[in-house]
Amino acid sequence: MHSFKGSRYPLLLFFIAVGGIAVYSASYEEPVNWFGFTIIFTLYFAIFAIGIWSSQKPEDSSPDSFLLAGRKLPLWIAMLTMAATWLGGGYINGTAEAAATGGLVWVQAPWGYGLSLIFGGIFFARKMRRLQFRTMLDPLTQRFGSKATGWFFIPAVLGEIFWIAAILTALGTTFSVLIGLDTTSSIIVSAVIAILYTAVGGLWSVAYTDVFQLGLIVMGLFLAIPFLLNGLGGMAGLWSAYHEQFGGMASLVPNKELMGNHFWNWIDIALLLVFGGIPWQVYFQRVLAAKNENTAMWLSISAGIICMIVAMPAAMIGMTGAVTDWSALGLMQPDNLASILPFVLHQLTPSVIALIGLSAIAAAVMSSMDSSLLSASTLAIWNVYKPLRKPDLGSHQLKKMIQRTIAIVGLAATILALQIESVYALWYLCSDFVYCLLFPGLVVAMFDPKANRIGALSGFAVALILRIGGGDPTLGIPVLLPYPMIEEGVVLFPFRTLAMVSGLLTMLIVSRTTQRLSPSVALRRVEQ
Repeated sequence: MHSFKGSRYPLLLFFIAVGGIAVYSASYEEPVNWFGFTIIFTLYFAIFAIGIWSSQKPEDSSPDSFLLAGRKLPLWIAMLTMAATWLGGGYINGTAEAAATGGLVWVQAPWGYGLSLIFGGIFFARKMRRLQFRTMLDPLTQRFGSKATGWFFIPAVLGEIFWIAAILTALGTTFSVLIGLDTTSSIIVSAVIAILYTAVGGLWSVAYTDVFQLGLIVMGLFLAIPFLLNGLGGMAGLWSAYHEQFGGMASLVPNKELMGNHFWNWIDIALLLVFGGIPWQVYFQRVLAAKNENTAMWLSISAGIICMIVAMPAAMIGMTGAVTDWSALGLMQPDNLASILPFVLHQLTPSVIALIGLSAIAAAVMSSMDSSLLSASTLAIWNVYKPLRKPDLGSHQLKKMIQRTIAIVGLAATILALQIESVYALWYLCSDFVYCLLFPGLVVAMFDPKANRIGALSGFAVALILRIGGGDPTLGIPVLLPYPMIEEGVVLFPFRTLAMVSGLLTMLIVSRTTQRLSPSVALRRVEQ
């Protein structure tokens, strides 16, 4: 049996945090939904308790125990925790936001990320697990050295921070609808709970809670659909109204004539999502924790299929929000469309269904945030701090450093979430720099026997210049290079793919011309 001995401290912190939130809520100017407050924190306590229980599994002294659950995840748990990790607040809320604002043609992330899991399973998972790496950056460290890998760590950890920020924004908007707090306060509240919860245990804790959370997600979203369709005349009525509003943009397939230069931007983003969804520690942490390489492959493929299926009700909820005549109901559409999904559930479904649905969103958010916090912190300590600052770092110290880093990463993501309102903008941004800067390095490290350190760094520099030169409106970076197809200060030319391909080609060419200066190093199996 698992014991809760040694768990009193995190439990005490949890209740102190909830008590503080309750006191703050009671002093809040607007009325607070105490029933919703009770339900959501009862849910969090259940998740927190599961996390503590699962973190009590016997551990050995190896890093694999905390980082990779001892490499003992069976297929069913690994598959469900992988799916739950991707089905986060950004995925669910972002899908609804895109469907409500731009038409189904711009709902790219669900199938893009789904395909990334499938491709990752087919081409990367088996080899990574066979070589027994502990993180996604380990093959780069073997091939290019720890200092060079430090540069690739930057887009990897930024991607995780952007992902967590998107999650916090989604959770903040959900809290504001469910409890009545303003979005800023809700984001801060969410961050405190999530950071505290994540620091409880390693991957076993995350995996077991993910299984519980995924069940809530599926139940909550699918239960709401019949009630929404009933008010719109069924699926046919919803589709008719949606197609009338968005026309050709209501299709998943882009129309080049209709979209103009935006067609090339659509292609750029599609490739970004498919291939930029692969080089993530949050993904490879599950792949590397699988019992064997076949499990690693199939958990990834299965999770990709699950993610695409579960995105369907989220898209339908966004479509409902777009076609509903809110003024006829005496309501105003929310100014911040990042909250369209919780708003639709709250206003258009029975209170019990809405509560289940909103709880499902909260579960979706937590299932992704804990994973990303753990993954970003693992990369920072295992691939940067340990090899460059403290090579003799012991297993116990390693765990403590990762737990401290969780708080730092969570704080950075919270600050970003408070500055950017759009879940979908942050969601795209997650894979952007990962796609341009990290994906080429991972590909050559894994599959090019001639790749060397000079080639890797040269390609990284080329990709960075071309990517930064295209600017980014979400981060306030201006366009610096004379790319074609610039409209309203936004580059529609597929410059991200140009940056990625240019970086990849530079790595291949420079590596082959600098073998004497920097001989290539072969990948080797890590001995445990």
